[in-house]
Amino acid sequence: QVQLVESGGGSVQAGGSLRLSCTGSGDTGTTYMGWFRQAPGKEREAVASINTGSGTSRYADAVKGRFTISRNNAENTLYLQMDSLKPEDTAMYYCAAGSAYSTLAPLTPSVYDIWGQGTQVTVSS
Repeated sequence: QVQLVESGGGSVQAGGSLRLSCTGSGDTGTTYMGWFRQAPGKEREAVASINTGSGTSRYADAVKGRFTISRNNAENTLYLQMDSLKPEDTAMYYCAAGSAYSTLAPLTPSVYDIWGQGTQVTVSS
């Protein structure tokens, strides 16, 4: 069973940058990994995803051009580089992994099997 631990969250002013990390331990037979976020009173939404085999990545429209997802397979670590942060990016950010066979990078939360505990990102104006 894979366990995911996020780190790197914090408080930053608008226009700033943060890099989130997600380290996996245990059986790491994951096919795709993703970042999701949830703000108070809102539903969980996709941020970005990556297929661990093909390297295919996808981004939510709200973060395209500002966020970059990457993975270090040797270290079993997923990253999310967040630049040009906006107050509306404030949320709890979750790392997730899925093991179903796929060459894609899904943005649908329901296809992910394992979730981390989250790391808080707060962007002030």
